[in-house]
Amino acid sequence: MLMSLKRWQTLMTLCQLPPSISCFDALAQAYSEPHRYYHTAMHISAMLQHFDVIKEQANEPHLIELAIWFHDAIYRPFAQDNERASANWAEEFLHDAGLSAQATEKVVELIMATVHDQQSDDPDTQLLIDLDLSILGAEPDTYDNFEQQIRSEYRWVPGIIYRRKRKAILLEFLARDPLFKTDYCQQEFESKARANLTRAVTLLS
Repeated sequence: MLMSLKRWQTLMTLCQLPPSISCFDALAQAYSEPHRYYHTAMHISAMLQHFDVIKEQANEPHLIELAIWFHDAIYRPFAQDNERASANWAEEFLHDAGLSAQATEKVVELIMATVHDQQSDDPDTQLLIDLDLSILGAEPDTYDNFEQQIRSEYRWVPGIIYRRKRKAILLEFLARDPLFKTDYCQQEFESKARANLTRAVTLLS
């Protein structure tokens, strides 16, 4: 099951929060919206699988996991405020559920980091960003499917415009040296990500 209620309830227990099944159901419904092709429960599940490998390196792993669950909860392809809207949902839920203001603020900051427009020196933020970008270092077939899924989410954008904007995004990632900040993600994904991005840029040119 991609959206695991058992895992969600375990996280709620670790955070000393109520079971919050209604929030789980709302998240599961959000990640199942028909306009989503990549930003689905499968993306969350993949991040959590990688997170389980390196969670012991995190300072506040339960807050990172909360951010993973919520970071794409609101996803409208043509909107410019998806991360902010997702962070607002998380903030409202966590406040009402009884998480401390400091911890809630940290989750909001983590979610906002997935805008990917700024670098961070915070290890937990770097870990979350790396997990969100781990698809870039997937096997070539998986990465190519990812590119097709992103194109489907922006299927109304004319091809020439889409290719130009998508190429610019991928080139920005290629310009980062290193692309991944955590040792695990550098070892697992860096070389494959650069090969995938280079190939994708060539195809978009």
